[in-house]
Amino acid sequence: MGWISTADPSYEVALDGGKVVARNGAGKLLRSIPAKLKDDAAVVQLRQLTEWLAQHERGCRTEIEKWMLRSLPVPAALLARVWPDEAWRAVLTDLVVAEVDDAGHWDTAEVGFLRAADERGIGVVTLDGDTRRLAAERVAVPHPVLLPDLSELREFAAELDVTQSFDQLFRETWERPAELRPDARAYDAYEGGRYEQVRHLTGRATSLGYQVRGGEAVCRVLEDGRTVEARVWCGEAYYEGETETGSLSFTADVTSLRLLDVGPIAWSEGVRMAAALYAGRVVKDAEETK
Repeated sequence: MGWISTADPSYEVALDGGKVVARNGAGKLLRSIPAKLKDDAAVVQLRQLTEWLAQHERGCRTEIEKWMLRSLPVPAALLARVWPDEAWRAVLTDLVVAEVDDAGHWDTAEVGFLRAADERGIGVVTLDGDTRRLAAERVAVPHPVLLPDLSELREFAAELDVTQSFDQLFRETWERPAELRPDARAYDAYEGGRYEQVRHLTGRATSLGYQVRGGEAVCRVLEDGRTVEARVWCGEAYYEGETETGSLSFTADVTSLRLLDVGPIAWSEGVRMAAALYAGRVVKDAEETK
């Protein structure tokens, strides 16, 4: 830690794990910041820095989630540029990546855990335990539902004690049920989750990172060149009474989609959202949890 002097020469402050800490003149670390230092310029600056760092980290996660949900090829040069940044490196390390060829295609059967990015290229550890450099100029961050060796990757990660900072490999995934009707346009498995107030449901949606528009929670996915929106009804914005989660539906260019026409990423992310909203419902007794 780098200690900074305060207006009171009896104390110094520093950042430790994203938290402002203080020590006295004898070098003893204090349990909390003394009240007299609350508005000290050094303390205020460090707190502002912690807020900026937290916001920066959230921004890194948001950007990587876009890469994954939109299947966006990422230039190797970009990864090399941001790799020295501790926040970027923490989120990028051990992501499962795949090489993207000149035509924009990538093979999910040939992937590796991201371990380095510099002028020599992208360094990965493969499922065989080999360390190698990828020659491709671009890589992709595959959604886990697209990984045919997902179970093997998870087992390998456990063996290596890999802990991803970003929710990719152990992200919950859902596959479309085989028994859906050909003309079905709504999925009701998570319909009817009761909330005491609309704002409780919309608040849960926004806290989970989803947009709320027109009374619906919305999750956007770019898949196969088409933007698909998964939607779950939450309730009228200005209504203060009870509400229930609606069925899950999908649209593309404002056009309702048959469930059978929804791609695997959009389906998995849509059901993930619906399940998360349903999980926050009011439960009166143990029977409702089943």
